[in-house]
Amino acid sequence: MSEVEGIYAVWLREFKVYLREKERVISSLISPILWLVAFGTGLGSVVTIEGVNYRTYIYPGILIMSVLFSSLFYGVYVIWDRKLDFLKEVLVAPLSRVSIFIGKVLGGCTTVMVQTAALLVIGYFIGFSLAPTILLEVFLLLFLLSIALVSLGLAIGANMRSPEGFMLVANFVIWPLFFFSGALFPLSNLPPWFSNITSINPVTYGVDLVRGAIIGIQHFPLLIDIEVIAIFSLLAIVAGTWSFKRMHG
Repeated sequence: MSEVEGIYAVWLREFKVYLREKERVISSLISPILWLVAFGTGLGSVVTIEGVNYRTYIYPGILIMSVLFSSLFYGVYVIWDRKLDFLKEVLVAPLSRVSIFIGKVLGGCTTVMVQTAALLVIGYFIGFSLAPTILLEVFLLLFLLSIALVSLGLAIGANMRSPEGFMLVANFVIWPLFFFSGALFPLSNLPPWFSNITSINPVTYGVDLVRGAIIGIQHFPLLIDIEVIAIFSLLAIVAGTWSFKRMHG
C-alpha cells in the first residue's frame, strides 16, 4: 500500500463513519442556528454595529463557531478508536504515522465542511444571500481554519486516554478561543487587557477574514490575517504530527 492509498483509506473510513452518524450533522447545526436566530435576532432588534444589523454582524462569527466546535471535538474519535482497538490495527499497518494523521485531518475537515455547507444553505433561507464568489471565498477560508483546528483537536485526542478527560481539555480550549475572538463584538474600543487577549487568539484573525469577506468590515490588514492563520495551521499540524508519532495504541 502506498502512502497516498493509505491516506485515502483513512479518509474514506472517517467519512463513512460520519455518514452513518447523521445525528452528528443535526446536532452540530442546532447550536449555531440557536445563537444566530435567538441571540442574533433578539439583540439585532435593538443593536447595530458600524451600520450593520447585529445578526448580520455575528453571522461570520457563528460560522467560525461551527467550525471551531466541530473541528476540535473531532479529536475525541481518536480516543474511541483506541477503545475499540481500531487504532492499534491502524498503527501496525505498513503506513507512516504522518500519513495516518493526514488521512484523519482530511477526514475531519471533510465532515466539518459538510456541516459548514449545510449552515451556509440554512443561512440563505434566513436572509444571508451571498454571491457565488463570496461563498467560495468564505468556504476556502473556513477550510483553511478547519485544517488548523482539526489538527489541534487530534493533537489533544492523541494525548488523552478518556473521552471525559478530552472533553474537559477541549472545553477549556474552545470557549476562550470563541469568546475572545471578536465573533460576537467589534474589536475596536476594547480595554487594553481585553484587546491583548484577542490579539494573541488565532481564531480572532479567522473571524476577521470571514467577516471582511461577507460584510466588508475588517479590523486587521488582510495580509496579517492570512499570515496568522497560516502560521497557526502550520504549528497545529506540527503538534498533531508529533503527537501521533509518539502515540501508543
